[in-house]
Amino acid sequence: MKKIIITGSSGFVGINLVKNLSIKHNLICPDRNDLKNIFEKKSDFDGVIHLAGKAHDLLNISNDEEYYDVNTLLTKDIFNKFIKSKSSFFIFFSSVKASADSINGILKEDNIPNPKTAYGNSKLKAENYILNEIKKINLKKINKRIYIIRPSMIHGPNNKGNLNLLFNVVKKGIPWPLGNFKNQRSFCSIDNLIYIINKLILGDKIKSGIYNVCDDEAISTNDLIKLMSSQLNKKNFILNISPRFIKLIANIGDVLNFPLNNERLKKLTESYVVSNKKIKNELNLSKMPYNARDGFIKTINSFK
Repeated sequence: MKKIIITGSSGFVGINLVKNLSIKHNLICPDRNDLKNIFEKKSDFDGVIHLAGKAHDLLNISNDEEYYDVNTLLTKDIFNKFIKSKSSFFIFFSSVKASADSINGILKEDNIPNPKTAYGNSKLKAENYILNEIKKINLKKINKRIYIIRPSMIHGPNNKGNLNLLFNVVKKGIPWPLGNFKNQRSFCSIDNLIYIINKLILGDKIKSGIYNVCDDEAISTNDLIKLMSSQLNKKNFILNISPRFIKLIANIGDVLNFPLNNERLKKLTESYVVSNKKIKNELNLSKMPYNARDGFIKTINSFK
C-alpha cells in the first residue's frame, strides 16, 4: 500500500482515480486551499499525482494569466516540494495539447511542441520546467521517478463535455449536420487511463519521461454518432451539409456565443490521431486492456 497525494481529486478524472486507487492505497486529497501547505502537514507520503489544473475553455473567455497561474506556477510549486520531499514518484497530468493543437499524421512524444492556445502553452511550460529540473538531478541517486503523461480526450461514465453534448443531440433525434467532415480522433477511456496510472505507481523500473496515453483505436465523429444511435435504438440522422456553410455558422458563433463556434467545431470534426506505442513498449503491452468501442459503449450507457 502506497500513501499518495492527489491534487485535483474533485474533478472527473480525480473522482475516478480516487475511487479506484483507494481500494489499495492510502490517499491524501487536499482541496485548493491546502495545496500550498499539504507537504508540510504530510511528510511521510510515497508519491504525488498532480491533476489540479485549469481545463481548456471552449468558450474562450478565460484570460492567459489564469492558465499560467494554475497550470504552470502551481505545477512548479508542487513539483519543487516533491523534489525536496522523501517521496519516490511524481505523475503530472499534462495533455496532448501541450504538443500540438492540430496535427498532420500521428502525434508522438518526440514531435516538436508547438501549441497555439494559452491552455497548451501553460501545460508545455510546466512540462519544460520539470524536464529542465530533471536534467540537474540524478534521479536514481535520490530514488525518484517522474512521469509526464499526455492523455488524449478522456471519457468515461458521467463525463460532462462534448461527448455528452453529442449524446443529447442523438437522443433528441436532432439531425447531425457535420456528416461531410471526415475525421479520425484518438480518445482515452478512463479505464485505460487508470490502468496506466496503476502501472506507473508500482513501476519502479519504468523510465521517467513523457508518455502519451490513449486507446489503441481512433474513431470518427460519424462513427460515434452511429454508435450512440445504436445504443439508443434510434436511426442515425447524419446530414451532409456544405462545410463552407457550417464554418460560416461557427464564425458567427464566435461572436454571438452560439453552441457551435470554431473551437467546438474543431473539437468535433478535426483529425487528431495519437500514438501510444511508447507507453505500451515500456510496459511490455501488445495492446491496451480496453478497446475503444467497449469504452465508448460504457460511457454512452452512463448518459442514458
